Amino acid sequence: MPKAPAAPAPQPEPATYEAALQELEQLVARIESGQLPLDQMLAGYQRGAALLQLCRARLEAVQEQIRVLDEGALQPWNEP
Repeated sequence: MPKAPAAPAPQPEPATYEAALQELEQLVARIESGQLPLDQMLAGYQRGAALLQLCRARLEAVQEQIRVLDEGALQPWNEP
């Protein structure tokens, strides 16, 4: 009976938003080139989806911080 291919090990999460975005852009370029075998294209698509979710989550967190600042929830610091 043939064995199913082993699932690839999960790749580490990029340390920064910028690193995740750069990896995502490189991945999209490789996929769009049409030179990847089907199994690598599928793995690339899955990694890209995870990177996209990570980027969106980080952007939403920053947007929330900006919203808090814009609403004046944080008071300016005054020296005593």
